[in-house]
Amino acid sequence: MTRGILIVDVQNDFTEGGALGTEGGAAVAAAITEHLRTHEYALVAASRDWHDAANDNGGHFAAGEPDFVDTWPVHCVAGTPGADYHPALDALAIDVHIKKGQGKPAYSAFEGTSDDGEMLSEVLEEQGIDELDIVGIATDYCVKASALDAAVAGLRVRVLDGLTSAVSPETRAAALDELRDAGVEVVPRSPGTAA
Repeated sequence: MTRGILIVDVQNDFTEGGALGTEGGAAVAAAITEHLRTHEYALVAASRDWHDAANDNGGHFAAGEPDFVDTWPVHCVAGTPGADYHPALDALAIDVHIKKGQGKPAYSAFEGTSDDGEMLSEVLEEQGIDELDIVGIATDYCVKASALDAAVAGLRVRVLDGLTSAVSPETRAAALDELRDAGVEVVPRSPGTAA
């Protein structure tokens, strides 16, 4: 078995002070960096929302009031500071960068492409990855969608809950239940880990 890790959307706009900040997002960024220093992975991949500036990205950006289900405030626009990795995340540790949501809604990292134009599933297959740890933001949206897609792709998937942050405690709990039901292993957070 060859294990990789996928870091989902640890970006400025999804941490405190960002357009869609999650509570504990900055702490999660730092904790992921520490985790990478103490755990060995055959591949480190990371996804980022990378939305177009000139359009509503297929209705993803709300024209008026966002419903926070299908429509959202403007966030993670390509090339802006909000789309950058959070500074506490060690970007030098990342082997493959995946950009998603380029002109359309995309929650799963499996909908994005690398800088070479490859889908994440292709990258993982080329590298022989059959086990995948998933961490990042937000537990209840993009982490969940990415983990579900990884499981459908036939990978053995673990979500490291202590290395994620969520939009809300309620939707986080529901997402973790959905992941378990889909056969994803949820590694529980340790006492004192980020929210």
